Amino acid sequence: MSASVVVVGAGPRGTGFLERLAANIPSLYGDRALDVHLVDPHPAGAGRIWRADQSPLLLMNSMAEDVTMFTDDTVQQDGPVRPGPTLAEWSGLDARTFPSRRAQGEYLRWVYEDAVAALPPTVTVHEHRTRATRVGGPREGRQRVWLEGRTQPLVADLVVLALGHLDAEPDEEQRELADFADRHGLVHLPPAFTADSDLSALHPGEPVIVRGFGLAFVDLMALLTEGRGGRYDADGAYHPSGREPVLHVGSRRGVPYRSKIGYTWTGERPPLPRFFGPAEVDALLSRPHRPDFRRDLWPLIDKELGFAHYHRLFTAHPERTAVDWPGFEEKYAAADPGSPALQALIAASVPDPADRLDLEALDHPLDGLRFTSYESLQGGLRSYIRADLTRRHDARHSEDLGVFLGLLSVYGQLLRVGDVGGWWHGFFSFLASGPPGPRLRQLLALSDAGVVRFLGAGVTVEADETRGVFRAGSASVPGRWIEAAALVEARLPEPSADRPGSPLLRALYEEGAGAADTGLLQVDPADGRITGRDGRAHPRRFALGPFTVARASGAFTRPRTGGAAFRQNDATARAALTFLRDLAPADERHYAKGGVR
Repeated sequence: MSASVVVVGAGPRGTGFLERLAANIPSLYGDRALDVHLVDPHPAGAGRIWRADQSPLLLMNSMAEDVTMFTDDTVQQDGPVRPGPTLAEWSGLDARTFPSRRAQGEYLRWVYEDAVAALPPTVTVHEHRTRATRVGGPREGRQRVWLEGRTQPLVADLVVLALGHLDAEPDEEQRELADFADRHGLVHLPPAFTADSDLSALHPGEPVIVRGFGLAFVDLMALLTEGRGGRYDADGAYHPSGREPVLHVGSRRGVPYRSKIGYTWTGERPPLPRFFGPAEVDALLSRPHRPDFRRDLWPLIDKELGFAHYHRLFTAHPERTAVDWPGFEEKYAAADPGSPALQALIAASVPDPADRLDLEALDHPLDGLRFTSYESLQGGLRSYIRADLTRRHDARHSEDLGVFLGLLSVYGQLLRVGDVGGWWHGFFSFLASGPPGPRLRQLLALSDAGVVRFLGAGVTVEADETRGVFRAGSASVPGRWIEAAALVEARLPEPSADRPGSPLLRALYEEGAGAADTGLLQVDPADGRITGRDGRAHPRRFALGPFTVARASGAFTRPRTGGAAFRQNDATARAALTFLRDLAPADERHYAKGGVR
């Protein structure tokens, strides 16, 4: 009988695993028969996030030339490189445009079909357009995957979970807010993928408190403005349709994610990794205790990102430095991370403080700023956004792009460490995964039109039982409050082992799968095998994606930037194929003696 694999989740991560399966089968598995079952209620390739049945107003936050699903020689993998086109090359779209999610979904569907076509004729792919609800089976035997609406499970030698971004049941705060909204006839939209939220309850002209200023807010902004008939004229001014609510938005930082960089790389790249690479990770992992992020990892990361920043500043903009690069690099390398000596070196070598990298200041842009009213805050936030747009589209500040490359390098190294807490992922997203510049220009236009109002940093939300409304305040405008009958949590749900929205994941935890303190599924970073609470890796169960402790920065990436997710896909595909290859002789001996499969 054929060996079989069930892949739960056929979006970009499941597709990437399938592509690596096709690339590695000739050398690791040969012409043996294999059945691959793909389980996903959404279309294979696009999956839930990139599906076609969503608004064309929802855009990627990457330019078409910066999106690839294919490996190149910068990916540190054992499997063969299988080159392919970027989204721009495949679609013919302008390389510098930000495509719709629908367009990305079409590309992902083609990548999926291309991967299937690359499989040998001995491999059969079966699509199941439904949900998987449970995985069972002994460690030493075949696994069973139960599907929604079916009585008989799929039986497989291996299971690979590529579930993508998951929902979660409401936590205590969200339950209390929902109960309050029900009692007072208010609107409460909990954390969710914005395209799946029912926004019809948000009424024209009515104030809405929005907590969250990342990409989920950008989607919300588009759907409630252009999605309701508003338009931007040739000069960028917004003309309301009259159907928009008034969005009062704030967050911990109080500012939107930083704009995507609007220019391309030229010249020498920083030689990364330099201060946070495999040797440093090996040393940290060899210690008897798990590395602490702030104590053990952050100083090395800070120095690595600083190196990427100053390498670019000194090599591309030497007129803004006071010494030559070789001398600075030697002293920078010798100084301890975060030490006074390092800070003194930077101050003496880079005259303008604006040219120095201060990661803590970047993470807290409104710290110390106070406004007497929400009206005065609006102008301050608009100035901040305009300054960010100017800088991120000016190649004279290309040290920012050096930091971006440093962030990608660091993320690749952190995959081996496992769970490092939620702060890092949020910080990375804030600096490296923000909205396209045109979206922030639209935000400014909406602010000018009064459709969007800024709340500031350190936002808190209260349920006012006396008045029967939600109230929002912020550290930026002390003592002042905004009232509204609607509250939207503009963010994805936080992962939770106690409240997983996936029945499959809930069943795994009940059976003994391990979870980190952050609620992410424990896996072996080396190959993605699911790890139990007893610390043992399951030989027949793998997991890839943002719901695991080894989450990468994305399922696809820019060409020639290492593709950490691609490296993971390759390692998991090779581990799976090696297991199946080594399993086959034992199975054949078993059947020869009259065994039953």
